Amino acid sequence: MARAGITPERLIGVGAELADEVGIDRVTLAEVARRFDVKTASLYSHVANTAALGEGIALLALTEMADRLAIATAGKAGRDALAGLAHTYRDYAHAHPGRFAATLVPLSPDAAAASDGRRHVHLTEAVLAGYALSPETHPHAVRLIGSTVRGFITLEAAGGFAHSAPPASDSWIAIIDALDALLTHWPTSPDSERIAS
Repeated sequence: MARAGITPERLIGVGAELADEVGIDRVTLAEVARRFDVKTASLYSHVANTAALGEGIALLALTEMADRLAIATAGKAGRDALAGLAHTYRDYAHAHPGRFAATLVPLSPDAAAASDGRRHVHLTEAVLAGYALSPETHPHAVRLIGSTVRGFITLEAAGGFAHSAPPASDSWIAIIDALDALLTHWPTSPDSERIAS
């Protein structure tokens, strides 16, 4: 790859491609420099260090996923919107495993503030608009959907379901159905003592 035309955006793009190939944990500035056929030191004017590169990849992935989520949920409600949201995350993780893994690493406060993470929350809240949930339950429901969907995808990527039946795809559909049922029949009077404990 030619030396000319190196920009922070191109560096992050190459880093993202590398992450999908070898895993986000193996992405380094040195390896990206090899892809550009330059010395590592020449990249420091574009990105501070490997950690900053990783944050850049995470920000890219958050934006790419948010764009896909907006399309997948537009004009849908209830289970259809929920399934569109969930399938988009899983499909993205299958297509871009390194980028998806990068989004699981906590961002610095500044990076988080500049990220499209809020779009993910807003899009999830838009899905919740199709359910009769009180406003105060929305943060809990957003966290439930996020942790369930991302947790399943992470375990699947690690091979956690590879040696047992039924196929992971069957469980995936059952989990979407279960989330839909829970969101449809969300408890209206939780036991405050049980929650506090």
